[in-house]
Amino acid sequence: MDVEAAKQDLKNRTLEQFGYDFARLIYLSSLRDFSTGEYHHDGLAHSFSESAASAALTTSHQQVFYDLTSAPLESFVAQIERFIRSSSKDCEQILSAWERLEAYRVTVPSDCDEVTIALFRSNVKIAMALLKSPRSVQEGKFQPA
Repeated sequence: MDVEAAKQDLKNRTLEQFGYDFARLIYLSSLRDFSTGEYHHDGLAHSFSESAASAALTTSHQQVFYDLTSAPLESFVAQIERFIRSSSKDCEQILSAWERLEAYRVTVPSDCDEVTIALFRSNVKIAMALLKSPRSVQEGKFQPA
């Protein structure tokens, strides 16, 4: 019961503010300790319990990941573009860093099937290629908002 209440609280108070799943995915993955795989959120832990908060974060991360990965490719690409455009950095620089570092790999939930992981990574690579294409630049993509 506490886990469901914590999930609802997280959704209403925090995740809704992001407006799109890729931003939610980045946020949720940032709450995971990369050494242990455990999630922590002070507010949720204070309002509920550490275990309820961790379980809520784990399941929310998985749900957002699956929702994003199963979205149409056009939506997926649009969300990547929106995230990149929200940065004050040069978009081509960001895409080059993503290609080199593959930092998007840390957004994958710990307990996820290999097929979905492969689909997600493939979708990110397709999005990057599309966003780097000359056509994207000609159509005015990556212009300051």
